[in-house]
Amino acid sequence: MAELVEIAESIAREAGALLREFYHQGVAAEYKGDVDIVTVADRASEALIVKRLHEALPGHGVYGEEGARQGLENEFRWYIDPLDGTTNFAHGFPAFCVVLGCEQRRPGLKADEDGEMVAGVIYDPLRDEMFSSARGQGAFLNGKKIHVSKVKLLQNSLLATGFPSQKRHLSPNVHFYQEFTLRSHGVRRAGSAALDLAYVACGRLEGFWELKLNPWDTSAGYLLVEEAGGTITHFDGSKFTLDSREVFATNGLIHEEMKQLFEDMFAGRNLERIPTPAEFAARRAAEK
Repeated sequence: MAELVEIAESIAREAGALLREFYHQGVAAEYKGDVDIVTVADRASEALIVKRLHEALPGHGVYGEEGARQGLENEFRWYIDPLDGTTNFAHGFPAFCVVLGCEQRRPGLKADEDGEMVAGVIYDPLRDEMFSSARGQGAFLNGKKIHVSKVKLLQNSLLATGFPSQKRHLSPNVHFYQEFTLRSHGVRRAGSAALDLAYVACGRLEGFWELKLNPWDTSAGYLLVEEAGGTITHFDGSKFTLDSREVFATNGLIHEEMKQLFEDMFAGRNLERIPTPAEFAARRAAEK
């Protein structure tokens, strides 16, 4: 699996260099939906990644955001997001990345069953930050081992979320955003789910949640969070799946507290009263 990571890192760096060139030149955006956009950079990056994967790993399948669907019946399948954070990229906002996650599908799996994520990389080309992991070997940032944070309380946590690009008016997430913002150090919305998951893995964030993501958004981050010692599930705490429309990742220490708040929000209870500053201070003192 370490060899798969090395190959993925090399490909991600090449794709990242390509994205940097497009980013500095500027690109025009096309619309896939009401506000869901794609650029020539997305397509060029995916074409490069698919070509390099076929050259290095000809027996592996590819599942890309921009349409690549090849060899999906093979034992190994790569989920590719050639440019996670396209809207940021198109506006010149410096938060985007390249994502490659490898799933191993052993014989006998049903079509709707997940295999095991065994390798993954998330590369931020502007900061030259390479997040990588292989199953059972830990998580790394530019070769240095990383771990989730040790914060134990939601009130002392920094969180992140995102909002769907389609049917945004139907999403309940703005209500979740409000409740978590009032009960934490704050909630960031940077526009790249893969980077958010990487930041949970390296301790920059304590938690992240989002709805309506796709396997190419979460594949590498899923493995990173687990290998860094964190927890990733559905909102109710059940096992995370690649086709999940709910992603809930934390350092593990605040997982139960966040899960309880999700339960309360879905049930419409215990949401009126936010702890006072004195009560927040008392909880911090009790933690010590």
